[in-house]
Amino acid sequence: MPIVYNTKLQQVSALTAVMRGLKRRCPACGDASAFAGYLKTADECAKCGTALGQIRADDFPPYLTIFLVGHIVVPALLIVEQTYGWPMERHMLVWPVLTLVLSLLFLPVLKGAAVGLMWSLGMTGRESQASNADPGGSR
Repeated sequence: MPIVYNTKLQQVSALTAVMRGLKRRCPACGDASAFAGYLKTADECAKCGTALGQIRADDFPPYLTIFLVGHIVVPALLIVEQTYGWPMERHMLVWPVLTLVLSLLFLPVLKGAAVGLMWSLGMTGRESQASNADPGGSR
Protein backbone atom coordinates (compact mmCIF):
# COMPACT_ATOMS: atom_id res chain seq x y z
CA MET A 1 0.00 0.00 0.00
CA PRO A 2 1.58 3.31 -1.05
CA ILE A 3 2.14 5.99 1.52
CA VAL A 4 -0.09 8.97 0.83
CA TYR A 5 0.52 12.44 2.23
CA ASN A 6 -2.46 14.77 2.32
CA THR A 7 -1.85 18.32 1.13
CA LYS A 8 -4.15 21.27 0.70
CA LEU A 9 -4.08 20.56 -3.02
CA GLN A 10 -4.59 16.82 -3.25
CA GLN A 11 -3.38 13.50 -1.94
CA VAL A 12 0.08 12.69 -3.30
CA SER A 13 1.60 9.22 -3.26
CA ALA A 14 5.22 8.69 -2.25
CA LEU A 15 6.06 7.56 -5.79
CA THR A 16 4.58 10.73 -7.28
CA ALA A 17 6.46 12.90 -4.78
CA VAL A 18 9.75 11.13 -5.55
CA MET A 19 9.18 11.40 -9.32
CA ARG A 20 8.48 15.12 -8.96
CA GLY A 21 11.60 15.39 -6.82
CA LEU A 22 13.67 13.67 -9.52
CA LYS A 23 12.58 16.49 -11.81
CA ARG A 24 13.63 18.98 -9.06
CA ARG A 25 10.01 20.16 -8.78
CA CYS A 26 7.84 20.72 -5.70
CA PRO A 27 6.73 17.32 -4.38
CA ALA A 28 3.27 18.68 -3.52
CA CYS A 29 2.21 20.37 -6.75
CA GLY A 30 4.96 19.50 -9.25
CA ASP A 31 4.71 22.92 -10.87
CA ALA A 32 7.40 25.13 -9.32
CA SER A 33 11.06 24.39 -8.65
CA ALA A 34 11.89 22.91 -5.25
CA PHE A 35 15.38 24.43 -5.40
CA ALA A 36 16.73 27.96 -5.03
CA GLY A 37 20.16 26.94 -6.34
CA TYR A 38 22.24 23.92 -7.30
CA LEU A 39 21.58 22.08 -4.01
CA LYS A 40 19.77 24.64 -1.82
CA THR A 41 16.10 23.88 -1.39
CA ALA A 42 13.68 26.76 -1.69
CA ASP A 43 12.15 27.93 1.57
CA GLU A 44 8.72 27.27 0.13
CA CYS A 45 7.12 26.42 -3.16
CA ALA A 46 6.48 29.54 -5.25
CA LYS A 47 3.23 28.06 -6.57
CA CYS A 48 1.52 26.22 -3.69
CA GLY A 49 3.44 27.53 -0.64
CA THR A 50 4.52 24.12 0.67
CA ALA A 51 7.39 24.57 3.13
CA LEU A 52 10.47 22.82 1.76
CA GLY A 53 13.38 24.73 3.28
CA GLN A 54 13.42 22.83 6.58
CA ILE A 55 13.59 19.37 5.01
CA ARG A 56 17.12 18.11 5.65
CA ALA A 57 18.25 15.39 3.31
CA ASP A 58 21.77 15.48 4.89
CA ASP A 59 23.95 12.55 3.73
CA PHE A 60 21.34 10.53 1.85
CA PRO A 61 21.75 12.18 -1.61
CA PRO A 62 25.59 11.93 -1.57
CA TYR A 63 25.32 8.30 -0.47
CA LEU A 64 22.95 7.53 -3.35
CA THR A 65 25.20 9.42 -5.76
CA ILE A 66 28.32 7.51 -4.71
CA PHE A 67 26.42 4.22 -4.91
CA LEU A 68 25.01 4.95 -8.38
CA VAL A 69 28.17 6.46 -9.90
CA GLY A 70 30.28 3.63 -8.48
CA HIS A 71 27.98 1.05 -10.03
CA ILE A 72 28.29 2.77 -13.40
CA VAL A 73 32.00 3.67 -13.49
CA VAL A 74 33.58 0.54 -11.97
CA PRO A 75 31.93 -1.99 -14.32
CA ALA A 76 32.62 0.32 -17.29
CA LEU A 77 36.27 0.58 -16.26
CA LEU A 78 36.59 -3.19 -15.94
CA ILE A 79 34.88 -3.84 -19.28
CA VAL A 80 37.04 -1.30 -21.08
CA GLU A 81 40.22 -2.69 -19.49
CA GLN A 82 39.35 -6.27 -20.41
CA THR A 83 38.18 -5.41 -23.92
CA TYR A 84 40.55 -2.70 -25.11
CA GLY A 85 43.54 -2.71 -22.73
CA TRP A 86 43.91 1.07 -22.64
CA PRO A 87 47.21 2.58 -21.48
CA MET A 88 47.25 3.87 -17.89
CA GLU A 89 47.40 7.52 -19.01
CA ARG A 90 44.06 7.18 -20.81
CA HIS A 91 42.48 5.52 -17.77
CA MET A 92 43.75 8.33 -15.54
CA LEU A 93 42.25 10.88 -17.90
CA VAL A 94 38.85 9.29 -18.60
CA TRP A 95 37.63 7.73 -15.34
CA PRO A 96 38.18 10.59 -12.86
CA VAL A 97 36.55 13.04 -15.28
CA LEU A 98 33.62 10.71 -15.91
CA THR A 99 33.21 10.15 -12.16
CA LEU A 100 33.20 13.90 -11.48
CA VAL A 101 30.74 14.70 -14.27
CA LEU A 102 28.32 11.92 -13.28
CA SER A 103 28.50 12.93 -9.62
CA LEU A 104 27.73 16.56 -10.41
CA LEU A 105 24.83 15.53 -12.66
CA PHE A 106 23.26 12.98 -10.29
CA LEU A 107 23.62 14.81 -6.96
CA PRO A 108 20.95 17.53 -7.42
CA VAL A 109 18.53 15.07 -9.04
CA LEU A 110 18.92 12.56 -6.21
CA LYS A 111 18.61 15.32 -3.62
CA GLY A 112 15.30 16.26 -5.23
CA ALA A 113 14.17 12.64 -4.98
CA ALA A 114 15.26 12.47 -1.33
CA VAL A 115 13.40 15.70 -0.52
CA GLY A 116 10.30 14.35 -2.29
CA LEU A 117 10.48 11.08 -0.35
CA MET A 118 11.01 12.84 2.98
CA TRP A 119 8.16 15.25 2.27
CA SER A 120 5.84 12.35 1.37
CA LEU A 121 6.71 10.67 4.68
CA GLY A 122 5.86 13.83 6.59
CA MET A 123 9.48 14.53 7.55
CA THR A 124 9.31 18.31 7.39
CA GLY A 125 12.42 19.09 9.43
CA ARG A 126 10.48 20.03 12.53
CA GLU A 127 11.00 16.62 14.17
CA SER A 128 14.08 17.77 16.12
CA GLN A 129 12.27 20.89 17.31
CA ALA A 130 9.46 18.74 18.73
CA SER A 131 11.90 16.48 20.58
CA ASN A 132 13.85 19.49 21.94
CA ALA A 133 10.66 21.06 23.31
CA ASP A 134 10.31 18.20 25.80
CA PRO A 135 13.91 17.25 26.71
CA GLY A 136 12.84 14.97 29.56
CA GLY A 137 10.46 13.11 27.32
CA SER A 138 6.88 12.32 28.22
CA ARG A 139 7.22 8.99 29.92
